[in-house]
Amino acid sequence: MTTYIIRRILYAIPILIGVNTFSFVLFFYVNTPDHMARAHLGDKRVTEEQIARWKRERNYHLPYFYNSGEDLSLVGGVTETIFWQKSVRFLTFQFGRSDDGRNIGNEILKRVGPSLAITVPTFVVGVLINITVAMMIAFYRGTYLDFSGVVGCVILMSISVLFYVIGGQWLFSKTLRLVPISGYDTGFYATKFVVLPVVIGILGGMGTGVRLNRTLFLEEIGRDYVRTARAKGLPESLVLFKHTLKNAMIPILTAVV
Repeated sequence: MTTYIIRRILYAIPILIGVNTFSFVLFFYVNTPDHMARAHLGDKRVTEEQIARWKRERNYHLPYFYNSGEDLSLVGGVTETIFWQKSVRFLTFQFGRSDDGRNIGNEILKRVGPSLAITVPTFVVGVLINITVAMMIAFYRGTYLDFSGVVGCVILMSISVLFYVIGGQWLFSKTLRLVPISGYDTGFYATKFVVLPVVIGILGGMGTGVRLNRTLFLEEIGRDYVRTARAKGLPESLVLFKHTLKNAMIPILTAVV
């Protein structure tokens, strides 16, 4: 399992590089440095000298991917480019400065706390709940609990997350006044601000997550090693938790990543 997780993480490296390169090409194809300079300086009464100076101050005057300057080495030809200075550095968490002079890293640090306070609990608790509920439904497969669970998943999948957001704010914030409708605080006091978004995030993803995990569990339950374990007299709960869960975690981890 550890080897598989490490291999999946290593697979993510070329994917990140590819997505980064594609995003760079798409961004500068639609929005060239000249367009950015004119949008920042204003289209009226802007001279070519002003555009050239704005681009030079922000290193937008460099070539996109390779600088063929005579005084540059092979490494310098790669590093003295817009792609290296504006895109590759992101992979090493060197975000530089925005076009209006603000430090991008500091701006991210200001906002990463509230974002992680919502996304991390939603992700971790959501995965655990989806696996637990899916295992319970698979354990009682073919019963009314299984049928009700599948119907509930379809209903959850059919409702937009926006409905949960608006409905949750209206019911729990505006009507019942149990949690604030907006804002954020630090420390323990931030709990009341993140509890509703976390619950909504978990609820909004349960339909897809539970139904997918249920399908994976049912596929494993029908395999030969499960029938062998049952033939040896092992209880169904032990077969499900010790054998089925272990093998079903491989596709589940793939979906989680």
